[in-house]
Amino acid sequence: MSRKASQRLLFCLSASVAAGSNFAQTPKYPDRPLRLIVPFAPGGGADIVGRAFAQRATEIFGQQVVVDNRSGGGGTIGAEITVAARADGYTLILVSASYAISPSLYKLPYDALKDIAPAGLLATGPFVIVVHPSLPARSVRDLIAAARSKPATIPYGSAGTGSITHLASELFGTMAGVQMIHIPYKGTGPAMTDLLGGQIQMIIGTSVSVSAHIKGGKLVPLAVTGQKRMATLPELPTVAEAGLPGYEVQTWYGVWFPRGIPLEILSRWNREINTMVGEARLAQRFAQEGLEAAPGSPADFSKVLSRDIDRWKQVVVRAGVKVD
Repeated sequence: MSRKASQRLLFCLSASVAAGSNFAQTPKYPDRPLRLIVPFAPGGGADIVGRAFAQRATEIFGQQVVVDNRSGGGGTIGAEITVAARADGYTLILVSASYAISPSLYKLPYDALKDIAPAGLLATGPFVIVVHPSLPARSVRDLIAAARSKPATIPYGSAGTGSITHLASELFGTMAGVQMIHIPYKGTGPAMTDLLGGQIQMIIGTSVSVSAHIKGGKLVPLAVTGQKRMATLPELPTVAEAGLPGYEVQTWYGVWFPRGIPLEILSRWNREINTMVGEARLAQRFAQEGLEAAPGSPADFSKVLSRDIDRWKQVVVRAGVKVD
């Protein structure tokens, strides 16, 4: 072998070694477990959706996605932890529609839009307006008429002051031009107990929390709050169909990372999220919670966030809602 050929071979071998070294220094993502923060207590809707999502993500990414429940402050504690985490793709959070309410109720140490990198929505779903049988209302129009005939006498419950079920009720009252009495509870469970007992007369709740009681004849359903009827309760009209045009409230669940996450990682998560929610497995699990899959882009999720933050701010200001 000539000297020039030997030098060329040595150069190629050196370049190959260098390339191998550079590849070794760029670890495969993910190469260790990931943390999914769920900013609510175990057992609730967000926790159920989060655990189903984490299980499927674990299978797809080949690394354990560990659910970390960090409840408190209406979800703001978990969000603050996530914003402060390293933007390396190993910490993400699953948030619900209440995330868009928090900026109007709390002085946050983060910007709910600018400090996050949305990965995508998972699912959306409507609520159901139900009343106790003792209330003489069998339709939305009946409810509005009853509230107008005796202002500030119909007590309704919610999952707590500033919760989405509270603000959905305030929005209903504002649009219908009626005033009812808000009774806040520490969660939907206690509110449902009092509704069944007749201590309160109305609630806007998830289909999961009210369906069994509707079937048992213990509660009277009036309408669903979404843009379209629910597959599980097809006989129920939407609120808009039932006499209050323009009214629409949806809950949703989505995933975001701290701002600054590498674009290739964020893009991969969006692709995988859209794949997951398009599968029958997750779609069926969502359906059990009265939800529908909501595939889309990070930009789609950002639009939903921006829209809902503005919308709930108007409701909070108009209703004078304040939290301790």
